[in-house]
Parts: sequence; structure tokens; C-alpha cells
Amino acid sequence: MYLSDYGEWDSHLDLKDLHARSCGRVDRPLAGLLKDLKRRGMWDDTLVVCATEFGRTPAAEAGGMFNRPATGRDHHPHGFTIWMAGAGLKRGYVHGATDELGFHAVEHPHYVTDVHATVMHLMGLDPRRLNVPGRKRLEIDYGQPILDILA
Repeated sequence: MYLSDYGEWDSHLDLKDLHARSCGRVDRPLAGLLKDLKRRGMWDDTLVVCATEFGRTPAAEAGGMFNRPATGRDHHPHGFTIWMAGAGLKRGYVHGATDELGFHAVEHPHYVTDVHATVMHLMGLDPRRLNVPGRKRLEIDYGQPILDILA
């Protein structure tokens, strides 16, 4: 089994080509969704989040999860991009930056639970009231809403 067998979005190899192909299929529909929300007057009541739980390392890595030669890029939680739009957010605002290699967040770093906390805050939900018995994740880190991106 090759790393590319995991498809376009979870590819470890050929990221430029595979991700460009996937982005080409979703860019227009996502732009259409945002335009439609605005046209129908739903923009201020709808939050759109396009995210993942990790990015890819900025360079090829040896080993990794398949212990292969240095030909692929592995999972990387230390610097990646998400976007959010709509209800309660500043428009056209960029928050954070990575180092020159894209390896680590160096400006306004956040953990994924901060993104969760921001979404829940915008939805008016208290994450502590959403605990699932036996699940410890949120008890460890509820995150903090990213106030700087809020309108």
C-alpha cells in the first residue's frame, strides 16, 4: 500500500497536485455557498468553518507512520491554516502566522480546542454543559474563544 492510496485529502505525497485537484472541486461550490448566504440575508446568522485537525510537515520526512524513505510529508499539528466566515466574525481578517518554513505557528498560536471554543461561543453554547460522561478530552482543555477574530 502506498501513501497516495489514502486519497487526495489525506495524501502524504504529491500534495501540490492532489490538493490542487481537490481544491479545484470545492472552491467554486464554497464560494457559491458564501455568496448565496449573503444574497439570502443569512450571512449574519450562519457560521461557516473550513478546517482540519492538522496540516502537513513543510518538508519531506523519513520514517513517518509507514517508515518509508524521505519522500512524503507527515501529519503536522504545529502550523496549519483554517478559515471561518460569517456570523460574529471580522471580515477579511487574518489571525496568526507561521515561521518562514511553515513549520510552527509564531504569531497568535492556538490549539484546536481554541477553535472549538470559538465556534461554541459564537453558537452560544457552553462547552462544559456538553460533556459526555467517560470522555476526558474537554475536561483537560476546553480552550479559549479567539476573541481577536470576533466582530
